[in-house]
Amino acid sequence: NSALVGPSEGVRLRFLDRRNDQEVEFVIIIGKQGSDISPDDALDYIAGYTLGLDMSLRGPEDRSFRKSIDGYAPLGPWMVTADEIADPDNVPFKGFVNDELRQDAHTKDLIYGIRRLIEFASACYTIYPGDVYFTGSPAGVGRVKPGDVIRAECDLIGAMEVPVQAHQ
Repeated sequence: NSALVGPSEGVRLRFLDRRNDQEVEFVIIIGKQGSDISPDDALDYIAGYTLGLDMSLRGPEDRSFRKSIDGYAPLGPWMVTADEIADPDNVPFKGFVNDELRQDAHTKDLIYGIRRLIEFASACYTIYPGDVYFTGSPAGVGRVKPGDVIRAECDLIGAMEVPVQAHQ
C-alpha cells in the first residue's frame, strides 16, 4: 500500500546511486471478490481501469525487493469504469519522459491478456475489491532522475504527469 501514490505526489527516488527506471502500464482495478475465475467471466470482476507507473530499482536483489518501494507506484489520472472500455485487450497507451516518447504500447501485445491475467491470478489467490493489477510493461523502459517528468497517456483514460524528485 505504501507504494501507491497519486500522480501529483510524484516519484521520490530513494536510491540515487542506482538506476531507477520508469515503466508505464495499463492497470486493472478489481471490483468484486473471487477465485478460480474463468476467462469468460473475468471482465465481470473488474471495477475499472487506470494508468500506473511501476517504477523499478535495478540491482542484484530479487525483483520483489526492487518493486513497490514507498511511492514507486503512482496511479492516475483517475479510474474509468469498466463499461467505459469495451475491450481491455485493445487499448493503446504511451509513456514519455521529458516529452520524449519512450513507450508506444498496446494491451494486445501483453504476454497475458486481461482475461488470462485475472484467470491466472485468481487461481493462485482470492482477488478482492480494490486490488490493483499492473498488467506489464512494454518496450521503452528507461532510466529517470530527479528533475524529469514522466507522462502516461491513454485516449480512453486520460493523461497524468508525474514529477521525479529525490527522496527527502
